[in-house]
Amino acid sequence: MVKFLKFLLWSGLAGGGGVLLIAASAYLYLSPSLPSVETLRDIHLQTPLRVYTRDEKLLAEFGEKRRTPVRIEETPEFLVQAFMAAEDDRFYSHPGVDIVGLMRAAVQLVSTGSIQSGGSTITMQVAKNFFLSHERVFSRKFNEILLALQIERELNKSEILELYLNKIYLGNRAYGVEAAAQVYYGQSINELNLAQLAMIAGLPKAPSRYNPINDPDRALIRRNWILGRMLDLGYINNNNYQTAVSQPVTARYHGSRIELQAPYVAEMVRQEMIERYGPEAYTEGFQVYTTVDSSLQETANQVVVDGLFAYTERHGYRGPVTNLNEADQNLEINNSEIQSNVDVWKEALKNARSNRILMPAVVTAVEDKTAHILLRNDEVDVIDWDNLSWAKRFINVNAFGYDPKSAGDVLKAGDLILVRKMPDGRYRLSQDPEAQSSLISMNPKNGAILSLVGGFNFFDSMYNRSTQAVRQAGSSFKPFVYAAALHEGMTAATMINDAPIVFADKGLEGTWRPNNDNMKFNGPMRLREGLYRSRNLVSIRLLREIGINRTINFLEGLGFEDGTMERNLSLALGNVSLTPLQLTTGYATIANGGYKVSPYLIDRVETIDEVLFRASPETACPECEDLLDNPQEQTAEQTEMPEADSGSAIILARGDQDNNVVDLTGEPDTQRITPAEQVMDPRVNYIINDIMNDVIWKGTGRRARALKRHDIGGKTGTTNDSKDAWFVGFNPEVLTSVWIGMDDYTTLGRWEYGGNAALPVWIDFMKVALDGKPEQRLPQPDGMVSLRIDPKTGRLARQGDKNAIFEIFRQEKAPTAVSEGSIPSLNDIDQSFKPEDLF
Repeated sequence: MVKFLKFLLWSGLAGGGGVLLIAASAYLYLSPSLPSVETLRDIHLQTPLRVYTRDEKLLAEFGEKRRTPVRIEETPEFLVQAFMAAEDDRFYSHPGVDIVGLMRAAVQLVSTGSIQSGGSTITMQVAKNFFLSHERVFSRKFNEILLALQIERELNKSEILELYLNKIYLGNRAYGVEAAAQVYYGQSINELNLAQLAMIAGLPKAPSRYNPINDPDRALIRRNWILGRMLDLGYINNNNYQTAVSQPVTARYHGSRIELQAPYVAEMVRQEMIERYGPEAYTEGFQVYTTVDSSLQETANQVVVDGLFAYTERHGYRGPVTNLNEADQNLEINNSEIQSNVDVWKEALKNARSNRILMPAVVTAVEDKTAHILLRNDEVDVIDWDNLSWAKRFINVNAFGYDPKSAGDVLKAGDLILVRKMPDGRYRLSQDPEAQSSLISMNPKNGAILSLVGGFNFFDSMYNRSTQAVRQAGSSFKPFVYAAALHEGMTAATMINDAPIVFADKGLEGTWRPNNDNMKFNGPMRLREGLYRSRNLVSIRLLREIGINRTINFLEGLGFEDGTMERNLSLALGNVSLTPLQLTTGYATIANGGYKVSPYLIDRVETIDEVLFRASPETACPECEDLLDNPQEQTAEQTEMPEADSGSAIILARGDQDNNVVDLTGEPDTQRITPAEQVMDPRVNYIINDIMNDVIWKGTGRRARALKRHDIGGKTGTTNDSKDAWFVGFNPEVLTSVWIGMDDYTTLGRWEYGGNAALPVWIDFMKVALDGKPEQRLPQPDGMVSLRIDPKTGRLARQGDKNAIFEIFRQEKAPTAVSEGSIPSLNDIDQSFKPEDLF
C-alpha cells in the first residue's frame, strides 16, 4: 500500500513537472512574440469621425464602427455589475485567469473534441480583442492566458474594465457600451434603467443571437438570466429584480444622433479631413467643429426648399406620378391577387419613392374643393383648397393653363401623388422641383461659412451646386466692374450714356447689339444710377472706357482668376464662369472694407485628449495694422479681438518669413488670425457699398426693403435667357448669396429674374440672420468729401438748386466745375467700335 502511494506521489510529481515543463517551454516559445501590454495605456480605439456645428450640434458621423469611449468613473455601477454577472463574476478576485473556468473548458475539450466555451475572463477578452485573432485554437488560448496575466500585472482592474467596456462589439456596428446605448435606445448609457443595462450586458456572448432588435424573445431570456445572476450575487435586491424583469423589450434601432441636417456641409468636411489625415480620419475619433451656425443652417435648409417650391408652383402642376386605377404595367402589381383598390394603393405606397421632404400619397376620393388621401402606415388625411388651388396645368416653362375651379380639375381617385407637410400640419399637393438652388452665408470679415445648402435634396443628388456648379454670374458681377471704374478714377457722379450701341467685332461673333433687359434706354445717367438700376449699356460703356486689361488686372487683385473671365465687353454683363462660393468670396471683399479673405469651414479638429488643428483665418482687421507694425508694444489685452466663431478669444498673429502663422502674444489655446491683405482702396470700397445700398432702396433689389434695414446692400443677377437667377447681399456681419437655375443649363422661364426667384429666398434667410442685430455700416475712411451735385450733370450744384443731391467722392476726384443746368454733350449712338481701343 505504501509503495502504491509512493508510486502515485511520484507519478503526480512527474506529471506536474511535465505540465510545468510543457508550460515553461510554451512560455519560452511564445513569449517573445507577445505584444507589449504597455501599449494598452496609449491605445487608440477606432472611433468614427464626427462633425459638429460651432454650437456643438452633431451634423454627421463617418466610419465603419460606431464608438463613443467613456471613462470607468462615468459608467453606471449596475452596468459593470451586469457585465460581471454575465461574463466574469470573480473579476476582482482572480489574477487575470479563472482556473475554474479554464478547467471547465478543458473538460469540454476532452469530452467533445472541440472547444465549447472559452473560460475567458474579462481580462482575457481584453487580451483577445486588442492583440489576438478570434480563431478558436489552443495556441491562441495559451497566448490569451499569458497576456491576461501580463495585463493584470501592469494595469489595475479599473483600467482593464474601461478598455473592455469601450472595445467590446455589441452588434449593429456598435463598439463599446455608450455606442450600444445610443444604437439600441437612443440615449446615453447613464440614462438607461437596470433592465436596459442588463440587455446590453447580454450581447457580448452572441451579438446577433441575443440582439433585442433581431430576436427580442431570445434577448429577453438572456436579459432575465443576467438579472437573476445579479440577484444571486447580491448586486441588486429583490425589488430591483422584480421591477427589471417586468420591463418590456424597448430596444429599437437608432441611427446616428444627427441633430441637424446639413449633408452638403458634412460631405465638404469629410473630403477635407480625408485630404488632411487620410483614411485614419474615419477611425481616430476626430471631432470636427465647423463654423456653421445651427439656427442659420436650419433656416437655410427651409428657405431653399420653400423657394424651389414657390418656383415650381408658379409654373404649374405636371400631373400625378401615375393613376393606380388605370392599367399600368410599370407598377408590377398582380391585380388578380389584389382584393380591392385599397390593397393596390397600399402596395404602391410601400414601393413609391420618397425623401425627407416629399412623401407619396394616393387620392382616395375627390370632392368639390377637397381631395382625400391615403399615406403610408394607413394614415388618412385631406388636401384642402388652400393647398390645392395653385395647381394650374403645366404646359411648358413659359406657359400654363387656367386656374383650377375645383379639386376635380386637378386630381382624381387613384392618383399617386407627392405631398409635403406644412408647418401648420396640413398637407399640400407638391412635386419634385425641376430647378435647383444654392445658398451660402458667410462672415465677410474672415470667410467663415455660417450655413451652406448645395441643392434641393442631397440624398437625391450629392452634386454640390455651391462648390461645383460653374455658372455665369450675370448682373451680380457688375459691382466689381464698377469698382474697377472707380479705381481707375471715375466717380459715382460720372455721366455715362444709357443708349443703344453697336459693335462690329469678330471676337464677338460679328455684329453685337446689346440691350437692357426691358429694351428701353434712358440717356445719360450717373454711374451710381447705372449700377443700382443695372443698366447693361452703362456697364458696357464703363468697361470700354477703362479697358479690359486694366479691369481684369484689378479683378485678379481681388482674387478672381483670369481664366474665368471673358476678354471682351461681355465681361461687363457678367460673362464670368464662377461657382456660387467663388462669387460669394468675391463679395466678401466688398462687404468687409476691401480685404481679401478665403472661405473656410473647419474651425478646429479635436480628439478626446487634445486640439489637433485650429483655424487661423485671414481676417479683415484695420486695427491690426498698427499692432503688427509695433509687435513689441502688444499685450494680450491689446490684441484680444471681440469676436470669434468658436467662442474662444482671438489672438492676433502674423506670418513669419516662411508664411507660418506666429502667435505674437504667447497665449495658449486660442484662435489665431492672420490680418488679411487689403486689395481695394477703402474709399472705393465705401462708395461701392453705398451704391449697393441704393440697389435695395431705389433699384432692382427693392423687395429687400421689407427688412426695414439701412445697413444692407446687394445686387440681383439674371443671365441670358434666364438660365441663372442670383441675389447676393450683405451687411458688415453677414454675407449671403442665393442662386437658382437648372442643372442642364436650360431656361428657368421668361419671367424669372434674380429679383423674383432668388431675392425672396435671400430675404427670408436674412430676416432670421439679422434678427436682433443692431444696424451697422462700415466707417467712412479718411480722404472723402460729400458734395451737393446736379443729378442731371454730375457737376457741383448751383446755389439754390432745389433738385440738388449729395454725393460722396474721393477728395482728389471731387468735381470742381459748377453745373450750367444742361445735360453734357454725349453721342447718342456709337456707330462703330475697334477692339484694339480697349487695351
